Amino acid sequence: MSSNEGTKVEDSEILTRFEQLQRKLASFWGSADDPTRPPQTIFVVPSISYPKSVLAMLHSVQQYEERFLILFMLLRNPRTRLVYVTSEQILPNVVDYYLHLLPGVISSHARQRLFLVSTMDGTLRPLTEKLLERPRLVDSLRRLIIDPDRAYIIPFNTTSMERELAVRLGIPILGADPKFIPLGTKSGCRRLFAEEGVPHPAGFEDLAAWGDVVSAISKLRAEKPDLAKVLVKTNAGVSGWGNAPITLAGLPPPGDPGESVSLERALRDQIGDKYPGFEAQFIKEGGIVEELVSGDRVRSPSAQMLIDPLGGVQMLSTHDQLLGGPAGQVYQGCQFPADPAYAVQITEEAAKIGRRLAREGVVGRAAIDFVCVRTSGDWKTYAIELNLRQGGTTHPFLTLQFLTDGRYIPEQGVFIAPNGRRKFFVASDHVESPRYRGFTPDDLFDIVVRNRLHFDHAAQTGVVFHMVSALPEIGQTGLTAVADSAQEAQWMYDTVIRVLDAEAQDAFEERPSFG
Repeated sequence: MSSNEGTKVEDSEILTRFEQLQRKLASFWGSADDPTRPPQTIFVVPSISYPKSVLAMLHSVQQYEERFLILFMLLRNPRTRLVYVTSEQILPNVVDYYLHLLPGVISSHARQRLFLVSTMDGTLRPLTEKLLERPRLVDSLRRLIIDPDRAYIIPFNTTSMERELAVRLGIPILGADPKFIPLGTKSGCRRLFAEEGVPHPAGFEDLAAWGDVVSAISKLRAEKPDLAKVLVKTNAGVSGWGNAPITLAGLPPPGDPGESVSLERALRDQIGDKYPGFEAQFIKEGGIVEELVSGDRVRSPSAQMLIDPLGGVQMLSTHDQLLGGPAGQVYQGCQFPADPAYAVQITEEAAKIGRRLAREGVVGRAAIDFVCVRTSGDWKTYAIELNLRQGGTTHPFLTLQFLTDGRYIPEQGVFIAPNGRRKFFVASDHVESPRYRGFTPDDLFDIVVRNRLHFDHAAQTGVVFHMVSALPEIGQTGLTAVADSAQEAQWMYDTVIRVLDAEAQDAFEERPSFG
């Protein structure tokens, strides 16, 4: 494809050419990491390709695009060229920080194989959209490819925009074809769970109007008269945004003539200003209603997998997710691995979905979110969401995997480093305080070194930061604290917060004046 052709590809041709490109992945996947094979070019395009309603909840796209800078570790393979694209330029000291994490590689050698490309556009829009608006920039990206038969794109999520970018570059994507997006909606995954025999909460999918929500809740109450709460979810909600919990206390009994009117009033009262635009978004996307599962103890774990281009399903990890936000539904961070009481169980259930996705032809990372409850006896697990994308648990796990060269053992729910030690981490994207805006990235690195919190390759423990450039702008960063026990990882995480708070307090103390 010539440069001019890259800007004039028709939709039907995009679909055909994309399918042809995707078949290339299988031809070299088995040798992709072999340093004796010809060079490969990997493009990281961490575009948060979501609707404007979701992007409006972010402070900036740059910080989330930088969550995956740990992929610089792919440069450990001396035959890999890495092209990392962002909306705005990455600060040089942040680049140096990640390159110095590279184990067993001379950082200057890795730097020669790293190409940082920016659209110079910080507007709150998907990165891929910005790229497609700049055909000359896409042309320059294409010229960085050493061999089109040994190159691919790593996206955050895959939409029609990423598909078009792949065709313009002439290389495939290690991600789900956008035609599979319906499988990852809230309605689509409920159907998958039912078809594959994976336990999931009672509920109804494919709801299209507000009246459907009222009817669905009425049916649920008829089936389960003691039902206390339900979740109303928009089909395309992400990371808990788009979930609205509804309390059913005080309503007329199921089947009462006034039930529908009371339900509709409860919906409006409980959603109201707390979830602005929720009803309009639900009507636009459709959605589901399902029981909000409860018990004496409730956990929110997830299981991650990779469906490779050869059709294999690799169970990568499990995590216990840390949730927060207005209704306790928004992803804040995670602990790794998930509690052994249910880690193997959710892995087995997730594997059922993984095998189904492989049969459908899905390629790339996927994750299943669960709710696990315990009232008495064993834990019960319920699958609640399927994510066909990178997630909030992806970059912390990649950090652990790259820096330790260990492996996760799904049958045991543990991660073992080459030295035989089990590894654990606590991670968050929400290490934040208004006072942290007083830190520059250099300040952060200085604080970490002085307090001996940086990652130690010999001990294979320590802290790795991400989203560092967000500190001076919004007072937010992220971190992954890696240790040899869950308790040590939590202590290390808490220590970082304590140190940062103390340093921030000290920086804002009144200084003596001189005159």
